[in-house]
Amino acid sequence: MRVVVVGGGKVGFYLVRTLIEHGHHVSIIERDVQRCQVLAEEFPILVINGDGTDTDALVDAGAESAEILAAVTGKDEENLLVCQIAKRRFRIKRAIARVNNPKNADVFRQLGIEWSVSGTGIIAELIEREMTLGKMRTLLTFHHGDMTILEVDLPATAPSVWKRVIDLAGDLPPESVLVAVIRRERVIFPRGQTVLEPGDTVMALVHTDAAATLNRVLLGEAPADA
Repeated sequence: MRVVVVGGGKVGFYLVRTLIEHGHHVSIIERDVQRCQVLAEEFPILVINGDGTDTDALVDAGAESAEILAAVTGKDEENLLVCQIAKRRFRIKRAIARVNNPKNADVFRQLGIEWSVSGTGIIAELIEREMTLGKMRTLLTFHHGDMTILEVDLPATAPSVWKRVIDLAGDLPPESVLVAVIRRERVIFPRGQTVLEPGDTVMALVHTDAAATLNRVLLGEAPADA
């Protein structure tokens, strides 16, 4: 895959290294001459000393044939502009922006940049999710963070224990489904008549916003901010 990276700071440096290790064809644009020299000495890639908002620099970096562009400079306004140019001028399929201030993430989406990543925001979200879900464990998050696969161990005191799945259906959030029950090394695919037992590990697919409700139904625990 052909990827253009704009911004050769620490984030850009390690992003390029990771992409190369995964076999992608990478080029990078960086304003600072000395930083360009470091990048050129470290990686066998095309390094352009220039402004990522300059279409000529983007052309030189191969934006016309790139499938993905990642703008990872330390300035949100520059990352936003680079991604807009990538999508409108070069019709790049995926333009990904680093968001340094999490408050700007909604602005990016409103302006058409669907793929934005905030390190601060991700860490804060993980902490908040851990506080909210208690004993639930997040196994996987996907679809831009909207969907989550969770895992929970049922203690004997859980209100869902000794109940059939069909009995819980009315209380489970509509944006959720119980996908598996692990019972003493045996995997059970739950049906309506499946009875949950103490010690069962339940795996569920749930919309992230409904995870706290699922937590309450299975474990009887209210969200931390309730």
